[in-house]
Amino acid sequence: MSATSGPLLECRGLAAGYGAVAVVRDLDLRVEEGEVVALIGPNGAGKTTTLLTLAGELPSLAGEVVFRGAATKAPLFRRARRGMGLVTEERSVFMQLSTEENLRVAGVAKADAVALFPELEPLMARTAGLLSGGEQQMLTLARAVARDPSLLLIDELSLGLAPVIVKRLLQTVREVANERSTGILLVEQHVRQALHVADRVYVMQRGRIAMSGTGDEVHGRINELEATYLSAPRHDPDGNTNAGSGA
Repeated sequence: MSATSGPLLECRGLAAGYGAVAVVRDLDLRVEEGEVVALIGPNGAGKTTTLLTLAGELPSLAGEVVFRGAATKAPLFRRARRGMGLVTEERSVFMQLSTEENLRVAGVAKADAVALFPELEPLMARTAGLLSGGEQQMLTLARAVARDPSLLLIDELSLGLAPVIVKRLLQTVREVANERSTGILLVEQHVRQALHVADRVYVMQRGRIAMSGTGDEVHGRINELEATYLSAPRHDPDGNTNAGSGA
């Protein structure tokens, strides 16, 4: 993975939204090679909008996005060719295909996926729709990582999963950054778990950065963070909180 002269990803004065309505304003953010950056905040703060704009799925309204040293307005498929990966909060597996077929369609070797998540090895013949939520996310993350991106943008990997599964997934994210020098920008509702794996943290509120610092610095202000900047846990359509079952 070739080094860049500056941050792997950077945005400056970014404004983004839907149509002409800006949801995110004056955003400055950076991700270096080999680091995990957590983007946290209450529901509606603009985290997913930010991620989709950085990925090229939404056009920016102002400011610029710089990826691997060059400003870009390219769509995601072109950014992907230069090493950007995106994992959305919707589990991107083909439910009617087996685990192994999902890997084959993505051009990912079974051995590479199993090296990342040994839990998947006995599940290769199982239809993906019959996997647990946690197993589906392992498959999703394995497919994304096995393509060896230089930058991985991850939106709500742990949505609806039990804390023990969240810990497993986030530990793998940390290992990927350490071992592959992958830069990772992580939107995560499990704030305390995210702070344990993040090098740096940005806290969003009402479309702007309200707090930033290292993972340790922000963790040291966790009570202030939760009282001032974060709302109650999000509920899914079935009435479960984001820390509910689903392993």
